[in-house]
Amino acid sequence: MELFNSALGKNITFVHPAFFIIGGLTGIPNITLYYVFLFFVYIVSVVGNTVVMAVIYLDHNLRTPKYIAVFNLAFVDLFGNTALVPKVLDIFLFGHYYIPYNDCLTFLFFCYTCLSLQSFNLVALSYDRMVAIIFPLHYQVKVTHRFMFSLIASLWVFTIIAVLISVGLLTRLSFCKSVVINSYFCDHGQIYRLACNDHFPSYVIACLYPVIIFWLPLAFILLSYLYIGYTLVKVATLQEGLKAFKTCIGHLSLVAIYFIPLLTTFTLMEKIQPNARIINLSLTSVFPPMLNPIIYVLQTQEIKESLKRTSNFIGMEIIS
Repeated sequence: MELFNSALGKNITFVHPAFFIIGGLTGIPNITLYYVFLFFVYIVSVVGNTVVMAVIYLDHNLRTPKYIAVFNLAFVDLFGNTALVPKVLDIFLFGHYYIPYNDCLTFLFFCYTCLSLQSFNLVALSYDRMVAIIFPLHYQVKVTHRFMFSLIASLWVFTIIAVLISVGLLTRLSFCKSVVINSYFCDHGQIYRLACNDHFPSYVIACLYPVIIFWLPLAFILLSYLYIGYTLVKVATLQEGLKAFKTCIGHLSLVAIYFIPLLTTFTLMEKIQPNARIINLSLTSVFPPMLNPIIYVLQTQEIKESLKRTSNFIGMEIIS
């Protein structure tokens, strides 16, 4: 961050606090039960996403462009919940509300990076489904391993740069009043509002971020499925259309789980009590990474068959 600050201006002193205080989720009756639930969600997320990654890695039949994106989503889900849930439990369950300044910005960076990559990965999967259904004869030419690796790498680079800029701008802020963050983690919006100097650049980032990370991916996904639906109605029989659309059920379930809770929470933001809003937002952060692997195991025939082959192989090894 020192390089970022020196590039924007020298001989400028910013007042950075020694620590921030995470003040959300306090004073709620029986909140300990919620922390137990978060721990359960985290364990299921770790096991589920690890299984999905292991199956894709071990089964050569699943090393296709689509499953490269699925593997990346499982990795991001695992990484994201690991960055968020243990720290949230440490803060609120064990009373470590004071978090050092640099640790808070690092916490913010990892949480926002994973949340953003989850959204972008759903875009990559929607593109895969669109090409597979609308251009089936050209699918292997348009969606190659190289293309998918390049796409995912580009999404990682773009996301990391965007989040680094938002974090870097926070280091240009001075904090001379409250250091209490009313959230369950080091939330960008909560931090820049605590600043006592001009925070307009961070405000602009806070306005642009939901558009880039939430609205544009959602718009692309919806348009891709409208295009798929229009094409199927136009050129396919009802039976063929249903068969083709069945391959999209898993992805559509992931999209619904990720976007609908966020859309509902942000739409009703002003009508929800602050603590209830914080709990809702925390659930929207940890639930998709837990449910995504379950949905793919249940909805994807290739993964179910691979799990059966793996379990049968392990059973035979144990017997022998």
